[in-house]
Amino acid sequence: MTRIQERRPRAPGRTTATITGGQYRQLAIAALVLLSSLVIGAGLVIRGWYNAEQTDAARQPAGEVTSGGMAGTDLDSEAHAAEQPAIPDAVLSPDASVRQTGPGTFTYGAGGGTPVGAAGTLRRYQVAVEDNIGQDVAAFGEIVDAILGDQRSWIAGKDVRLQRVGKDAAADFTIFLATPTTSERMCAAVGLRTKKYTSCRAGHKVIINLARWLTAVPNYGASVATYRQYVVNHEVGHELGHGHEACPGRGKKAPTMQQQTFGLDGCVPNPWPYLGGKRYTGPSAA
Repeated sequence: MTRIQERRPRAPGRTTATITGGQYRQLAIAALVLLSSLVIGAGLVIRGWYNAEQTDAARQPAGEVTSGGMAGTDLDSEAHAAEQPAIPDAVLSPDASVRQTGPGTFTYGAGGGTPVGAAGTLRRYQVAVEDNIGQDVAAFGEIVDAILGDQRSWIAGKDVRLQRVGKDAAADFTIFLATPTTSERMCAAVGLRTKKYTSCRAGHKVIINLARWLTAVPNYGASVATYRQYVVNHEVGHELGHGHEACPGRGKKAPTMQQQTFGLDGCVPNPWPYLGGKRYTGPSAA
């Protein structure tokens, strides 16, 4: 007798699909490609966001210089936006006895002869004075030379020697004397904001504000000559790699790398980085 096998009817609308090995491999490959695309896309989005953040940060103004080298967006001057104390409006009022603007051109001083300092890396510098501001570049150079050649200045550390050279000679940095308007523009070129009041170091340019050179600062407690010694040593100190320092205690001498232009915080004026042959410092103010 022939057995007849009964076939059960399929449920309406229901189908059965069979995936072969080849189809499975194709689906797996497609899934991996899709996953890789998602990962790469997410990475590009994150990278684009990061680069945008970095670009925006680079566009933010830097400030008053603090630690050596060229520093690109120089963080080592007397005008660091994040560190600069508020300057009273009365102080910012232009002194009628000081020329506020100049042509922005400079006369350079002659070379200054042999290096000063017993040992260390030789660093050559130039001096330059803005034209038509009533200041003689030779006289300015002599004062700067005397300050930097003093045995209480940076050469006392015996890790650097300094030599003034002329305009056409190779120099590591230049010390400029410029009117408040010109000095502000020069400092702003690297993002520093001086409000036409402070001096700064911008790249390898040490820029001395003419008003500070001639009148120092109110209530400084020392002579203009002492303030000149301070401001030259402070800004050149940044060029040599030194950052800002704070007053070590009421009644003590202010470190040269303290921002004495903005006040002494209980210290007394001191323009020299070396006292008694030893480096005189305060707590880091970075």
